[in-house]
Amino acid sequence: MATRLVQINMKAQDDSALGRFWAEVLGWGVDSEGPGVTNLEPLGFAYPDPSAVCIDIVAGPEVKTVKNRVHLDLATTSHAHQKELVSRLIDLGATLADVGQGDVPWTVMADPEGNEFCVLEPRAIYQDTGPIAAVVVDCTDPREMARFWGAAMDWAVHEVTDDQASMRSAQGVGPYLEFVRTSDTKSVWNRVHLDVGPYLGDDPEAEEARLRALGATDPGIDQSTLSWTVLADPEGNEFCLLSPR
Repeated sequence: MATRLVQINMKAQDDSALGRFWAEVLGWGVDSEGPGVTNLEPLGFAYPDPSAVCIDIVAGPEVKTVKNRVHLDLATTSHAHQKELVSRLIDLGATLADVGQGDVPWTVMADPEGNEFCVLEPRAIYQDTGPIAAVVVDCTDPREMARFWGAAMDWAVHEVTDDQASMRSAQGVGPYLEFVRTSDTKSVWNRVHLDVGPYLGDDPEAEEARLRALGATDPGIDQSTLSWTVLADPEGNEFCLLSPR
């Protein structure tokens, strides 16, 4: 048994407006499961396909108070493309952001609700990922995160150091999942988190038990009305185990 990363979940004050922003940024389509939920995926996409990690934006009353521990890195093909993309994003409502990055070749920005993301300078490794180069998770121990997530999912681990670890789908397509060491510690419920899905035919209860054996924990919330399971990774980052599809 194994899971795979199928989408990221963002909380938003206005899911429809934030969904329109990110759809414009990525060139993706917009759908909705109902009031308060906006789904984004590439046009013509057949879920679940490792060529993309979809985005689920869910309305919630919580106000953003700290830097997100999960963010997106956007890919560019040239320095001119990077400059053009930053300009277009500002026109769409994004702003430049300072998270203490200093003088770096990428551009740190925030979407209209303050969620940080990066527009990367062109890098050969990301030339075939699609518009999202990587989903990036802040952590204190990239090696431990690579151990857990490398066993939790069937994605291939590409690099592990004391400062960073990276993974990508076993098919070698779509964005990377990266764990970057930071000195910050988790203090609030993550406004952006990972959603993983078992394969069709797998037993969700058995998969939950396997993830717990690897080090996943209970985040301590009432899940009696949920059709999915909320867990936390070894650094306390919440993630959802969805139903097989």
